[in-house]
Amino acid sequence: MNKLINRPEYLNQLIQNKDVDLVKIVTGIRRCGKSSLLDLFHQYLADNGVCESNIVHMNLESLRYRHLCDYLSFYDYVSSLISKEGKTYLIFDELQAVEHWEKAIESFRIDFDVDIYITGSNAYLLSTEFSTLLSGRYVEIRMLPLSYKEFLSFYEFESALTQEEKFQRYLKFGGMPILREYKFNEARSNQALEGIYSTVVLRDILQRNNGTDQATLQKIVMFLCSNIGSITSPNNIGNILSTEGDIKNERGNNIAGKTVDKYISMLRNAFVFYSVGRYDVKGKQLLKTLGKNYIIDMGFRNMLLGYRDADRGHIIENIVYLELLRRDYRVYIGKMGETEIDFVAEKPDDKLYIQVTESMQSPETRARELRPLQMISDNYEKIVLSMDRSYISSYDGIKVLNLIDWLLS
Repeated sequence: MNKLINRPEYLNQLIQNKDVDLVKIVTGIRRCGKSSLLDLFHQYLADNGVCESNIVHMNLESLRYRHLCDYLSFYDYVSSLISKEGKTYLIFDELQAVEHWEKAIESFRIDFDVDIYITGSNAYLLSTEFSTLLSGRYVEIRMLPLSYKEFLSFYEFESALTQEEKFQRYLKFGGMPILREYKFNEARSNQALEGIYSTVVLRDILQRNNGTDQATLQKIVMFLCSNIGSITSPNNIGNILSTEGDIKNERGNNIAGKTVDKYISMLRNAFVFYSVGRYDVKGKQLLKTLGKNYIIDMGFRNMLLGYRDADRGHIIENIVYLELLRRDYRVYIGKMGETEIDFVAEKPDDKLYIQVTESMQSPETRARELRPLQMISDNYEKIVLSMDRSYISSYDGIKVLNLIDWLLS
């Protein structure tokens, strides 16, 4: 086993949920570190006195378990491994390979003294049949690629590099843990990302959705990558691709919008993109139309489009969005009258309003970024994040922070 890199934020979530009677489900895009997290947890159990005979750890994508393709054979096989003495920890990687696995999991819970941990690279894992069967009896831990803070501890950098130069690498390579082995070699890194991306498309999208057209899917991915952080709707994407002749539009009946909607939801289910809805701050309600889409990792976008520095504003917006998810916020795009707030981020006891811009130096930009925040009358924290390093830290109570400092805070 190669040396495991600790991801303490995620490991602590597993440890905090240990022995709680809930199934622990770790979800996230392929290769973002879910299997390594389970290995770390296995190691933690062993280091804390749990006998190996009380740990059953299986990766269901391994061919040695190829005979376990349905829940009955899976149940019988695992039952024979469960220890008669004390609690057994069941750790299952990529469980979506077993048909109706949720029936077996529910049965283990009823029949034995066990604590169960699962990973899967597809949101279908939490689909309706499953949720119905295990409703209220599971906790989902969503795993993302490396945050900037993790990226800094994962890699070794030449000592002369400034913080800004390291951040530039993060923007370019993204946070997929596997890239560490290529030490910032661009060609090799792109090959690795391409391999992961193809697997996601083939295994988690095309195999699960019969009749999906790979060319159409690819066009939609390219469109979303080029329009990160832009407000769009499936109909409007459909119309643009139809006029370019990419998606057939059947006489006046806008099949394109429905098609686009369906494909975006497949991409969401495979954790490639996140869609963010809009929230009317004044009317305090979610709006049904027009949202934004953000990609799970900048490395994929750069691999697909080539790295372009021109889009830095949207790239850093994407990074802020993912960081808010890591910090357990629910995130919306805010609408305030005719203006827009990049992010309204909520927790049960906390709310943040955030604007993201590459620079606040010019008076026009400054006025534009501050205006929507100045219009909000509540007392929650309002922040503008930019790449500037300035001695001014607030305007009328609106905090102005350097993005890198905020990511490391």
